[in-house]
Amino acid sequence: MESPAREIARRLGENAEAVCRRYLSNGRREGQYWIVGDLQNNRGRSLYVRLSDGDQGSRSGKWTDAATGDHGDLLDIIAANGGHARFGDTLAEARRFLSLPLPDGNERNPRARKSRSGSTASAKRLWAATRPIEETVVRRYLAGRSVTLVAQPSIRFHPHCYYRPSEDDAPDLPAAWPAMIAAVTDEDDRLHGVHRTWIDPVTSTKAPVALPRRAMGNLLGHGVRFGAAANVMVAGEGIETMLSVREVAPALPLIAGLSSAHLAAIRFPIPVRRLYVARERDPAGAAAFETLAGRARSCGIEVHPIDSIFDDLNSDLCLLGSDALVALLASQLVPDDAAAFLRSG
Repeated sequence: MESPAREIARRLGENAEAVCRRYLSNGRREGQYWIVGDLQNNRGRSLYVRLSDGDQGSRSGKWTDAATGDHGDLLDIIAANGGHARFGDTLAEARRFLSLPLPDGNERNPRARKSRSGSTASAKRLWAATRPIEETVVRRYLAGRSVTLVAQPSIRFHPHCYYRPSEDDAPDLPAAWPAMIAAVTDEDDRLHGVHRTWIDPVTSTKAPVALPRRAMGNLLGHGVRFGAAANVMVAGEGIETMLSVREVAPALPLIAGLSSAHLAAIRFPIPVRRLYVARERDPAGAAAFETLAGRARSCGIEVHPIDSIFDDLNSDLCLLGSDALVALLASQLVPDDAAAFLRSG
């Protein structure tokens, strides 16, 4: 028979988004995760809570803090929010919360839908509806970011990708936009999710929506990959950041983690022995690097940061040009790697 605490934790997990909106109000939903700074509800992107059951056993309501490596369930979040000294106080608060109706007032069964929105199955359906980016707005969008080497199998185009409005969006937004779709895969090239960047077809820049980038599927541990895994690799947060490295080092394998939290949690490909990390210039980026570097070193992987001059390497490429980016990377790579991978003149 299920214990009372386990039953309450399970019921909280079935209403994970409502719990997060109440007790982690400074965060926001991104795909199938609630992202916030920490258990104390500070703003940021280090702690992420899964909002639905994953395809490989990950449970809704489970959280991980990429900055500390801590993890737990929604009872921990309620305890931290209330500053509870006794577990009984946490259970009492959870019972009070569960007596409330769901946000829309309907007692729905979240498992009743045949295929969850945002699941890996949904991501696979979306990926199947994409096509290559040649002669599309995605090609023009990337060219506007000074990215030209874009014949990448992990990047494709969708002409009418549905956009779910957030509470910060205007009420009269179009229901769909052209989008750059990136495949989120594991080392064996199995698709676990996709990342969407909605694009304005008139300006070929990001669409004028509150959240022009969103991911869906089972992201934890996976990433958008450019090139097969090897003993020397580069990891970073953004797709454009990694494509900027690709511009000047086209043979160097890369992984985009898509956020600081997910970068900190990527799984290391078996061949990698030296990992460069494009470190974002913000507290979340610094924390992600420290977490990832600690994990990597414990596995015997040599780790080196790559720092940009401006906010990220794509800004460096756009503002300074490819020759300057070559020089910047050459100053931070091991000399043998610089000689092997960086293009000349």
